[in-house]
Amino acid sequence: MAKRSFKNTVLPTILTYIGLAIGLVFAAFPIVWMFFSSLKSNTEIFALPPTLQPKTFTIAAYLTIFNDPVKVRFFINSYFVASVVTFLTVVIAILTAYAFSRYSFRFKNTLNVFIISTQTVPPITLLIPYFGMVVAFRIFDTYLALVMTYMVFTLPYAVLLMTGYFNTLPKELDEAVMVDGGSSWTALWRVIVPVSVPGIVATAVYTFLLAWNEFLFALTLTKSMDLRTVPIGIQLLMGQHAFEWNEMMAMSVLGSLPLLVLYLVAQRYFLAGMTAGSVKS
Repeated sequence: MAKRSFKNTVLPTILTYIGLAIGLVFAAFPIVWMFFSSLKSNTEIFALPPTLQPKTFTIAAYLTIFNDPVKVRFFINSYFVASVVTFLTVVIAILTAYAFSRYSFRFKNTLNVFIISTQTVPPITLLIPYFGMVVAFRIFDTYLALVMTYMVFTLPYAVLLMTGYFNTLPKELDEAVMVDGGSSWTALWRVIVPVSVPGIVATAVYTFLLAWNEFLFALTLTKSMDLRTVPIGIQLLMGQHAFEWNEMMAMSVLGSLPLLVLYLVAQRYFLAGMTAGSVKS
């Protein structure tokens, strides 16, 4: 019985932890390498044999970035564009998802299929058409071009995610507001949105991540250094005759921090059961 109990309970647990540990090392090693490389000189990065820990720690790469107004501007642009895209996407997704979740209207199924189908189109195939549209509308090399283009890719997923979340909320919540003399607008913003914080936060984090990391359209739809974002700034450190690897790693570390902080702050909402007990059975 003891051997059977070990095989059935203890052994699978041990194997699970071993698998998780291997996965953690595989996922974390590039991040650790990136961080330590940012604390090396460019010469030490090319040293053979390579070492993980720097022989001489230096923050020269970070100081170079912070003392360069152009590089600082990259971060300002990324924060601004990603924040605007996230805010607009979440607001529009909430309104759209509420309509899909609570109302029946003509072409509802067709619109759902259309939204889902947009996720199957590779973004690179839309690069030339969007470039032509941006130039035709005379918004090339502007924040507006980036915001509108990014929202084309963030909105469909956000609408699908929020619609699925709203569908899990009982319609009795809306009906209770109606009985008290409230409107659908009141039900949405006073009841549905407050209990949907986990879904909204998940949508916002995913949207911010997409906008922050986007490279292809940021490179194509902008040309001035005043509008370049962090991914473009990292690519610009790849010169014709030399690569500033330590600065590239430092910018990558700084570019990853907002996403890490955002996740650490918002992670508790992902598992929070905000709707538990909202309606008594």
